[in-house]
Amino acid sequence: MTDETHSTESKLRESVIEHLFLGELSRTLWCQGKRDIEILRSEVDNSGYDVVVGCNGIMRYIQLKSSYAGAKTSRIGVNLRLTHKPDGCVIWLWFNEKTMDFEKLLWFGGSSGKTIPDLGNTLVRHTKGDQTGHKAQRPNLRVINKGRFSVFTSMEEIAQELFG
Repeated sequence: MTDETHSTESKLRESVIEHLFLGELSRTLWCQGKRDIEILRSEVDNSGYDVVVGCNGIMRYIQLKSSYAGAKTSRIGVNLRLTHKPDGCVIWLWFNEKTMDFEKLLWFGGSSGKTIPDLGNTLVRHTKGDQTGHKAQRPNLRVINKGRFSVFTSMEEIAQELFG
């Protein structure tokens, strides 16, 4: 798969990555003996999260981001509405572009029962300009730099961070 394919087929890739993440997280929780698992999806993509995962009475509102290993991106946009959700977090999945295996998992969020840390004030700009080339700001999105994320290498670590 080429860099171009990741771009031209980004919606499909996003769906595959989400399914892989939810499957691996569910398997990890199952193997840990945690069977009270719920997975909920938002019908409309304007609430700041992609999926809600519940386990052992904790409901996590998760915004998923993904990049393939070797991608040059060092920051992402996070929806401000996520700050209004209890237990909101962002999981940035870095995957092998050929195998789709997760190579590292980045975490940005608070401990259970806490809101997501402050997103800061740096506004995201549209990636494409209007007819004059102006790239407008997106007032509901904030830039989060990669350095603000905690880095994990296993789904077990993410499960622990999510649900203890």
